[in-house]
Amino acid sequence: MNDNFDFEYEDLEPDELNEVGEFSDDFDDELSNIQIRTAILSKKNMIALLCVKTADKGGAICRVDPREDRPAVQLYDDPEKALAWFSKSLRSSRENGWNVAYDGLPLYG
Repeated sequence: MNDNFDFEYEDLEPDELNEVGEFSDDFDDELSNIQIRTAILSKKNMIALLCVKTADKGGAICRVDPREDRPAVQLYDDPEKALAWFSKSLRSSRENGWNVAYDGLPLYG
């Protein structure tokens, strides 16, 4: 477990990342009440990204950490659990010296 983020993620191989994208597209098409929240964190000369996407039937958290080779994703059956872990991770990241540069809807453009 990474000491700067307070939970573990399932590491994905590069070809599996497309499968997550396909899951994400299915997730959008089949579910309602979709909510997305993105946090951009900075520490020293590093930038990290933490995102949560929830719907009626579940959720997913994605983390992009500059110290890791690839993004990590954790899937949840319960959207409330995904939001709780997202909040816990943000809180522990702040405690570990990360600054939250942005926290809100995804940025486009």
